[in-house]
Amino acid sequence: MTIGHLRIEGTLAIIGGGRMGEAIAGGLIAADVLAPGSIVVAEPVPARRAELSAAHGVRCVAEAAPAAYDADIVLLAVKPQVVDEVAASIASDLADALVISIAAGISCARLESHLPAGTAVVRVMPNMPALVREGMSVISGGSEATAEQVDLVRSLFSALGKTVVLEERYQDAATAISGSGPAYVALVVDALARAGVRHGLPRQVAEDLALQTVAGTATLIDRTGQHPEQVIDNVASPGGTTIAAIEALEAGGLRSAFAAAVSAAISRSKELGT
Repeated sequence: MTIGHLRIEGTLAIIGGGRMGEAIAGGLIAADVLAPGSIVVAEPVPARRAELSAAHGVRCVAEAAPAAYDADIVLLAVKPQVVDEVAASIASDLADALVISIAAGISCARLESHLPAGTAVVRVMPNMPALVREGMSVISGGSEATAEQVDLVRSLFSALGKTVVLEERYQDAATAISGSGPAYVALVVDALARAGVRHGLPRQVAEDLALQTVAGTATLIDRTGQHPEQVIDNVASPGGTTIAAIEALEAGGLRSAFAAAVSAAISRSKELGT
């Protein structure tokens, strides 16, 4: 398998036609990394198979094993609760395929135990903004994965946003921040919008204000390299409205609530892996 201008010459089997499986397929096609004819999706629901084929031009099958047969890359895009069963079901159909898993909490070693000896496994935690190619994907190679294979996976997921390669021991913490993080941010947007409505703003106006403020601030930090604390200081004039608001947020335990949320997500990720 070669990479030429980020176009992959080979076949990709995606096991699971849910939102993230579709986001990955659609993003790779849109970025011209893979052609639709090079992707097969295993999805048990007939209506969903028809939807995926119509939307992206990919071939869809009902079961995992036929999809994995002779594929160069097999992407496990199923829930952690069923990933062991799915991995075992495709083991006899793998022919030196690279296996990628996006199942939260499931280690490379656990997947390797279900697959033929020597199978290369790479663990990835993408997030929902991959749907609009603004995702964040955390990548870790298993014991059999080479540096070249890990870099191939990084190239694939770079089509969906930003990537970072980390040792696998950091995956649970990364899952708690970037994997679950879009829900936290959406909660902040909703909370800000609802507060605006409470004080008389029309709902759509309040939501637009909150959404653009969150998006714009993230872009500001990303492009300027400013530390978040510096942005706070720049906005918060002495004795002004922002200082009053920050004090109220701190009194309400905002930072500790986020810390507790991340800890809870890490604990759950570890539970899924046992």
